[in-house]
Amino acid sequence: MKPAARLFVGLLCFSASALSLTASELRNSPIVKAVAAARPSVVNIHSEKMLPTADNRLGQIETSRRVNGMGTGVVIDERGYIITNQHVIDGVEKIQVTLADGATHNATLVSADKKTDLAVIKIKTKEPLPVITIGTSSDLMTGESVIAVGNAYGYEHTVTRGIISALHRMVQLNDTQKYENLIQTDASINPGNSGGPLLNIDGEMIGINVAVRAGAQGIGFAIPVDAALEVAADLLSSKRVAQVSHGIVSAKAEGEAPPAEGLMVGELAENSPAAKSGLKRGDLITSIDGKTVARALDLERNLIGKKAGDKIELTLTRDEEEESIELTLVTSTESTISETEQPWDVLGMKLDPVTSKQFSQFKTRYRGGMWVTDVRPDGPAARQGIRSGDVLVGLHIWETVSHENINHILNRPDFSKIDPMKFYVLRGGKTLYGFLPLGGN
Repeated sequence: MKPAARLFVGLLCFSASALSLTASELRNSPIVKAVAAARPSVVNIHSEKMLPTADNRLGQIETSRRVNGMGTGVVIDERGYIITNQHVIDGVEKIQVTLADGATHNATLVSADKKTDLAVIKIKTKEPLPVITIGTSSDLMTGESVIAVGNAYGYEHTVTRGIISALHRMVQLNDTQKYENLIQTDASINPGNSGGPLLNIDGEMIGINVAVRAGAQGIGFAIPVDAALEVAADLLSSKRVAQVSHGIVSAKAEGEAPPAEGLMVGELAENSPAAKSGLKRGDLITSIDGKTVARALDLERNLIGKKAGDKIELTLTRDEEEESIELTLVTSTESTISETEQPWDVLGMKLDPVTSKQFSQFKTRYRGGMWVTDVRPDGPAARQGIRSGDVLVGLHIWETVSHENINHILNRPDFSKIDPMKFYVLRGGKTLYGFLPLGGN
């Protein structure tokens, strides 16, 4: 071959190599990078629950059928705390979580809020879990690219992409469930995606996927992450989970991005540890015991495992000066306990009345009952196996149809003498009973 021909072939080889390199770089797009960063923090949720099956001949509930459910969750704390939708775990008997590496763990419900359709569950692992990178939903733009990750139709870690179609949508899902201020997207959100993250192009979680509009294609919705994490902070709060109080109420700035460097103090509960410590409204808390704080969720995460009497050190910025304040946690007590708080404090469960129409489906001799909407971990109800979704129909010799019934029972002068207290719940077409050890409460 002549020298000129050899040079020409060499140029062709070099050019092909350059094109190949460019193609590889293009394949590793921002979407690919965003998914790769978020994937280890996304989990798949599988659940089981029993639903009643009616015998049309007798008009009575005779049997139950087992139903498998699916959903998605996001790791928000390395110790195994995961946020998902409340409807994903509502009334289930068993929750299983599969991590990105394929490992499967049994999960327990920490707390749930039916109104916002959010819940926090927990798994135990030997190694810390990767936590999702959290963005903000305060600066979202219609038309910007987004990515949904989830357990679509049981296909684990399915990825879809699209844009933000609209903001501040209100969706009436059914007669009892309404969502407000949702993100609308054309990224495919299918059954099983519920509870998974909606990501921006940087791989930051900016929403929790929650619903798909029945009968419509290419329309899905997500809860804005700023609102979701405010709820998550309450679900993980030391007051709710461990009955420990600090008295700090974070400032809420609607439509504004949270401070980049810390948590703004909005209010201080009267006579609380925070008020007595010298903390002031407007202070910017940047760390607790040396751990960075950027939002209310960080405050509550850093207090997990703390108990009354423990001292914590807050680092804060005030008038552009850094200061340190020591705060001593106390047992959470209320001078006036509301009708919804007392069952939580004493029995370890939250209760809502069951409507007559809803209760009629149970075909039972009882006149009514109270939905168990949340169960406090390690409380009397949890220790006896009562679950969210059960219907409490009786305590001792009294029916439990309303909050008034519950308060009458809990405030009886002889209440402490009825220990343990027999309870009756409806679950999956069956009436179950047990005994709540109240410990003299």
